[in-house]
Amino acid sequence: MAVATAVTDRLGRLREQLEEPLLVTTPVNVRYLTGMSSSNAALLVEPERVRVFTDFRYASKARRLDGIDFVQTSRNLASSLAEHLRGTVAFEADNVTYATYEALARSGADLVPRSGSVERLRAQKDQSELALMREASAIGDKAFAALVEERFVGRTERELVWRMEQLLREHGGEGLAFPPIVGAGPTGSTPHADPGDRVIQPNETVVVDAGTMVGGYNSDCTRTFATGELPEAAARAYEIVLRAQQRGLDEVRAGRPGRDVDAIVRELVDATEFEGTFGHGLGHGVGMLVHESPSMRVETDEVLVPNAVVSVEPGIYVEGDFGIRIEDLVIVTDDGCELLTHYTKELVTVR
Repeated sequence: MAVATAVTDRLGRLREQLEEPLLVTTPVNVRYLTGMSSSNAALLVEPERVRVFTDFRYASKARRLDGIDFVQTSRNLASSLAEHLRGTVAFEADNVTYATYEALARSGADLVPRSGSVERLRAQKDQSELALMREASAIGDKAFAALVEERFVGRTERELVWRMEQLLREHGGEGLAFPPIVGAGPTGSTPHADPGDRVIQPNETVVVDAGTMVGGYNSDCTRTFATGELPEAAARAYEIVLRAQQRGLDEVRAGRPGRDVDAIVRELVDATEFEGTFGHGLGHGVGMLVHESPSMRVETDEVLVPNAVVSVEPGIYVEGDFGIRIEDLVIVTDDGCELLTHYTKELVTVR
């Protein structure tokens, strides 16, 4: 889908759900609706027109936007916006700070807080977005396959992080989705571990979580490896996580509340000797951001929608000892899901 066509479609779908004009200030939402990247831009979506507001640095980009009027502002975007707001205007409550709200309020407009208007659109990917995410995921598969051919034991976690970054670039990634995580042994017992100078030892688990970016869209994948024969508890935990992850994949489909899928997988883990060790949500949406709607966790009311891309990533974490996580990225369909990540989930033993 061409950028101009995609923008027209997205703005049209947004207008259909608006009760009043919407001031879009979240940078990723501005990019989604216009195709323009900027650190200082806002979009005012009204029934009859759309205006983009930004300063001189992004003026040439803004002028090229098809069907969107450009208004040049000062670097102090919020103060400039106040000169153009009239009547009732909705704003993105999850993005606007109190200081920005005060500046906007000087307009005298009736400001109405709204949440999730653009995020709900972003959750349901179009075919051009899915194509980019397939490409990013395929690059990740290649990087994982290359990484396991290298030596783990005797190298630091930090060394493997750098090597994974290189491999993602070498296989075509345009950037990192997030700094890769490598957590060996006790380091891996923290889900979002901080890789350091700990040297990877024989006969322990190594959690590797990495993703790349293509065309502004991200991939995300986690695999857990063994550096030899694992202790009985770790080997057992791997089998349980693998079974739980497959159950999660089996339960994902459009129309399912995210919390229900989470609950089914969590119950499976908690029925074992590792009760209470799966402490994070089952999954999250991925797209222009690594964490976006919809999510699958206890606290969410979100429902899975067709063409959403979500992670499915149960884990077991035994504090100070080891961690296990297996994560795939999938496209939600009406009758299940389509895997985007294909690197093997059978336990791979590395050197």
